[in-house]
Amino acid sequence: MQAEMKDAIAQAAKDLVINKGVKKLTVKDIVEECHITRQAFYYHFEDIPALLRWMLERDSEKTILEAKSIKSGEEKLRYFFLLAVHALPYMKKGMGTNYRYELEKILTQHITHLFEQICDEEGLYQNCSRMEANLILRYHCQAIMGLLRSWTEADTANLDQIVHVTYRLITEGIPPLQSHENAGV
Repeated sequence: MQAEMKDAIAQAAKDLVINKGVKKLTVKDIVEECHITRQAFYYHFEDIPALLRWMLERDSEKTILEAKSIKSGEEKLRYFFLLAVHALPYMKKGMGTNYRYELEKILTQHITHLFEQICDEEGLYQNCSRMEANLILRYHCQAIMGLLRSWTEADTANLDQIVHVTYRLITEGIPPLQSHENAGV
């Protein structure tokens, strides 16, 4: 019953932001949308950022479980990109609300957590200290967030190439090309 109510509250919040284009999401709007009391909302969630965190945690857990069945690290990254590209229209609407900062912070934390789990499973960065590995992951997560913020239709058409280059950057690094002038030095 409690999980069903949380799902109903989450669905109401999604409907308000995505279908109705609400820019200022409030508890009042959510409780009216799902026909519950304010007390019922606050019984399940401390506030709207807690609701957003719960929604992303649930989706992240589902993504991690589904990604575990994929053997290749590059295919896992492709799966993540596909999910992110399909979610972009919804995320852009969410970023247009008064919870943009909280949503972006939560999303970045969850992407970082997802990447940490994948790196642990794949055995990446074993020669790095935990601090170094965390810094590398934060760097790559911010880079991917930047890619997604400016994502275009051309990027969608080139998804496989973008995933491949991104995976190489994460796993091996890609050194800059040597210029012909410096090649003989």
